[in-house]
Amino acid sequence: MSDQIVRAITKDGFVKASAISSREIVERARQIHHCLPMATAALGRTLSACSLMGNMQKVEDGSVTLQIKGGGPLGTLLAVSDSEGNVRGYVTNPQVSLLEKYRGKLNVGDCVGKDGRLTVIRDLQMKEPYVSSCELVSGEIAEDVTAYFAQSEQVPTACALGVLVDVDQSVRAAGGYIIQLLPGAPDDIIDRVEQGVESAGNVTPLLDQGLTPEELLRRVLPDFELEILETTPVSYRCYCDRDRVERTLISLGKKELEKIIEEGETIHIQCQFCDADYAFTVEQVQTLLENL
Repeated sequence: MSDQIVRAITKDGFVKASAISSREIVERARQIHHCLPMATAALGRTLSACSLMGNMQKVEDGSVTLQIKGGGPLGTLLAVSDSEGNVRGYVTNPQVSLLEKYRGKLNVGDCVGKDGRLTVIRDLQMKEPYVSSCELVSGEIAEDVTAYFAQSEQVPTACALGVLVDVDQSVRAAGGYIIQLLPGAPDDIIDRVEQGVESAGNVTPLLDQGLTPEELLRRVLPDFELEILETTPVSYRCYCDRDRVERTLISLGKKELEKIIEEGETIHIQCQFCDADYAFTVEQVQTLLENL
């Protein structure tokens, strides 16, 4: 099954929910950044959360950036999603060695760290992007996303994210969900959501069972009648191209371009989000300088 996001609302209008299957997204990120399992798990959770948040936004040509700086050995985790949920991202140190809480359970929290902040940048196609952040709770990412919505947006939220890495280090399963209460939800609705989340348990085994995003939501919200609003295919997608790289080079200024020309060698610029490599010969850099 290709990666997809399913959005739903309960018939009573008190709960909205989104779920994602993201195995292909996370596997693509693993291959691009040559991630070891720890980085795969942390980056995969970040990409999945950002994809869900971008899809929830529904602002045409808008985007959501999710940045996590926890002070752990993985360094910065960053993901950027468009308004459909197509996402790209990177982790500063993808080669961090395996660290387990217990056998078979990666200790993502310690590798991300919790001495830092989660920052969300929403580009709503206005003059300035909307930036908000909160302190990290655990570094496990799902708990931090839950805290972000509660503190920065005052929306009661349940978030679960999972990435299962196979013995060959490939991604066996990945995905998660975000469930939010809408204004006016009574206490019994809150209790029913909490009971459903607790009863469903850890999201990773559910993903490993092959549940679709819709099936995942129905498993977590069994006491609610769900209305499926939309199903959207999503993928790992980078929007880099040669024109953008040229503009970046030009932004370095005249002195830096002259220095590159003096060195007399072809330069290679690699995109931080994907494996694209852009080569510029001395003659091409000279042309950019002349066009400044």
